[in-house]
Amino acid sequence: MSTRIPDGRGRSRRIAVLLAALACGSVLASCSTDSGNGSGASTFSPRPTAPNASNFTGTPPSAMSSAASSIIGSARASASAAASSASAAASAFEASVSADTARASAAAEKKLKDLKGSGNALSDVAMTGLPRSETGGLLAVLVTITNKTDHKASYAVQIDFKNPDGKVVETRFVGAENLDPGARAQPIAISRQPAEPVLTPRLTKAQRY
Repeated sequence: MSTRIPDGRGRSRRIAVLLAALACGSVLASCSTDSGNGSGASTFSPRPTAPNASNFTGTPPSAMSSAASSIIGSARASASAAASSASAAASAFEASVSADTARASAAAEKKLKDLKGSGNALSDVAMTGLPRSETGGLLAVLVTITNKTDHKASYAVQIDFKNPDGKVVETRFVGAENLDPGARAQPIAISRQPAEPVLTPRLTKAQRY
């Protein structure tokens, strides 16, 4: 039996296979996960962890509580603006009336100061309440004074404002001077008391002079 000696070509093929196997192993090794320093290695970012709640203080506001606070603040601002607007309207109305009637009112108060009884001109005076929407929320009475005589005359009128118990809590004076026969004047008596309790105006005195 004779021993066969491989020729050069077979040996070359075995060496090529061995080198290919070593090269593949090297490639597989380089594809495995390493320390991340190699340029060919795949990289990834670690998943972020939630912050430790024990490091925070206080209670974060919820969306509902924040919305409620916003609504309350808006309501308060609106109420404040409405109150300021109403107060301004009342002041403007009173100022416009006072400018026309201040002197006549002072004269009427002086004339009625020592008057006994209800006076001689109740039948010449009538009263009509004005809508609060037109007076800035104030209680105001339109007093109509008509000169029913045949000569010029002046008038002094006292209006009392009573509470629900019938007690007089405020008194106002209005007047008209030098009215011609048949002429009339319409001064306004304004209460400066709060809207509650509701007051009732009463014609107490009317003097013609």
